[in-house]
Amino acid sequence: MPKLLHIVASPRGADSKSNALAAEFVAAEQARTPNLSVDRLDLWAEDLPAFDGDPAAAKMTFFGVGEMDPAKAEAWETVSRITSRFLEADHIVLGVPMWNGGIPYRLKHYIDIITQPGLLFGFDPEKGYFGLLENKRATVVTTSGVWAPGADPKYGEDFQSNYLEWWLDLIGITDVQTIRYQPTLMNPAPQEHYQEVLQSILSGARQGVPA
Repeated sequence: MPKLLHIVASPRGADSKSNALAAEFVAAEQARTPNLSVDRLDLWAEDLPAFDGDPAAAKMTFFGVGEMDPAKAEAWETVSRITSRFLEADHIVLGVPMWNGGIPYRLKHYIDIITQPGLLFGFDPEKGYFGLLENKRATVVTTSGVWAPGADPKYGEDFQSNYLEWWLDLIGITDVQTIRYQPTLMNPAPQEHYQEVLQSILSGARQGVPA
């Protein structure tokens, strides 16, 4: 049975366009694949542990720094448990609003927990970093109030989709679909544009409608 992990990165509930469009995409995927199993991960309702001293030190043991003592091992077990939910999915769907040019801190927190050597990526001094995930795909639904592709630099920069594409490539997910509803505020016809993006989702388009 194929499994989809729907990661909710906005805390704004029904008021969030990234939440709404990602949910529409997931519903369309369920309609196209009746046996699809969907796991919804709301990062704002999830109890995410701090990635602090012990888990950070446990991570460094994979690079030859220190030893895996009981405290580090316990921290690493928590990291592995959280990461297993991500690893079980065949398709990752992220609904992500732009915050200050980047991604919400709660999503960055989650990424910092699960992006670990031996779990999502490997490292070799000669090869550098390489992804460990295979046969997975991702769909990223991005929104932003002011910034849009091709916008004047005075309206900001994109450290949102660029970062997510880099991260997904780092861990080995290269089949990435990006659906954009940008901008949401500085848009002469926001509702029409929203409906265009929604229609591309409902019709099963592999690419979102550009802003």
